[in-house]
Amino acid sequence: MGVFKDNPELVLFASLALGYLVGKLRVGPLTLGGICGTLIVSLLFGAWTKAQVSDDVKTVFFALFIFALGYLAGPQFFRNLNRGSLRFFVLCGIELVCVLGIALGLAEWFDLDVGTASGILAGAATESAVVGTATEAIGELSNLTAAQISEYQGNVATAYTVCYLFGLITVVLYTSQIMPILMRVNLRDASRELWERTRRSGGLDADERPAMPGVVGRTYLVTTADGRSVAELEAEHAERITVEAVKRGSVILDVTPELELTLSDLVLLVGRRANVIAAGRLIGPETPGVPGLDSPLATQQVSVTEKATEGRTIDELQRTHPEFYRDGVYVSDVVRGDQDLPANGDTVLHRGDVLTLVGARAGLGKLVARIGSVVRNDATDFIYLGLGIAAGSLLGQVVVTFGDVPLSLGTGGGCLVSGLLFGWFRSRSQTFGAFPPQAATTIKDMGLAIFIACTGLVSGPQAWPLLKEYGALLPFAGIAMVLVPATLSLVVGRKLLKIEKPLLVGAIAGQQCSTPAITAITQVAQSSVPMLGYTVTYALSNFLLPLTGPVLVGILGH
Repeated sequence: MGVFKDNPELVLFASLALGYLVGKLRVGPLTLGGICGTLIVSLLFGAWTKAQVSDDVKTVFFALFIFALGYLAGPQFFRNLNRGSLRFFVLCGIELVCVLGIALGLAEWFDLDVGTASGILAGAATESAVVGTATEAIGELSNLTAAQISEYQGNVATAYTVCYLFGLITVVLYTSQIMPILMRVNLRDASRELWERTRRSGGLDADERPAMPGVVGRTYLVTTADGRSVAELEAEHAERITVEAVKRGSVILDVTPELELTLSDLVLLVGRRANVIAAGRLIGPETPGVPGLDSPLATQQVSVTEKATEGRTIDELQRTHPEFYRDGVYVSDVVRGDQDLPANGDTVLHRGDVLTLVGARAGLGKLVARIGSVVRNDATDFIYLGLGIAAGSLLGQVVVTFGDVPLSLGTGGGCLVSGLLFGWFRSRSQTFGAFPPQAATTIKDMGLAIFIACTGLVSGPQAWPLLKEYGALLPFAGIAMVLVPATLSLVVGRKLLKIEKPLLVGAIAGQQCSTPAITAITQVAQSSVPMLGYTVTYALSNFLLPLTGPVLVGILGH
């Protein structure tokens, strides 16, 4: 026992490891997840070892978590602030009003302390970040003693644990199993039908590559293009293919527009697949790769910063910049935020889009300078990261008084807003402030996990008395705070907003920020179509729900 009290880092990381192990246990479609597992284990360890971890550790890791969360969600959040997404805003509004209203009602009817009410809100809404923002806000209440603050902060963690478990089970079963029955829809068939109607192109997973890449190089034996010049051949296809190399006998010729092709020449064409195949029919039969004829192509990711590019299609961009065709440079991929878009000629581009350009190195370098800048995302920019978290901490100190109720975002809320803004600003050019997605995700996950473990260790000794006092209320609250907003959203989404059924089910899972729910939904639908609704509300709720913690604490604490 003494070794744990003298070495809190030992029990902290043991809680982390065992918690994530517990979180992997699966019952049907349900898993607790690493965060809930960590909280359960750390509560038990806290009650057993009485180990103490400095509050500063919690504050630092929560700031890292919440800033990374905002940074990752920022581009998508601001992209969703448009007329087409307004109907999904309504669903998030329903979620916010319901969970706050129910939490305040329960606090009033059952005379709950501010910590228990906040934990019910966080757990039933299945939003772990609320634990942090509410815990921090309780620590700022000036009318409480140090002992009361410690007790109420412990109650947040305990109430969260119980309500999260029942809220998680409810949202998974309700969205994936019961909602399709209520809407009288076969989710699988409806998703397939919507997919066929919209023809949205899906992206590839990180370990996947297209079996038929868009930009290709192929060699042809000249049998029908005798006497035709390189310029004539390229012009015949609107300069959408490039003659990269010509081999005559054993000699590799210099390719110039005036070079005339002769019988038995071997020609290397590069371009988009359809154009290369069409041009090949005018030259002769395709041949296997020819040693010495291969011409290496460079690849470069470019963030579009040119103002004139905004709203133009890829075809219009290529016509505006003749260097594309003259130097044989092609757009092979388009990424907007975390979404892969088809690199078709009619794809509309926006500033901040990342284009993957493929072509000869000399031509590639000149073109990059014209339309944008090379994406820098190979190492974290700690200057940008540090400024962002510092700015968020300062923003969190601002206090606004509504009547007699002083409200502030706190470090958590401030860093969330800062992360959103810094992430969005970075996405506009992606030439500075690099925070690679893998690094940001690791910081986000570890920051929250360590914060939750610290909270559980401190709260462990107080958990059992709270469970004895409110044991029956907590499961009821966890179920009710899922069913009420989800049912209202279902009715409003279908009757008033006319949201397509697969998108609506996904959007309701997103307003609850429930990854297990959307996983179960996509398994039932055997399609990723519900994800299209999920991503919009998930991004909005990830920003808005954590702010309910300080609001609830501000109302109940004064």
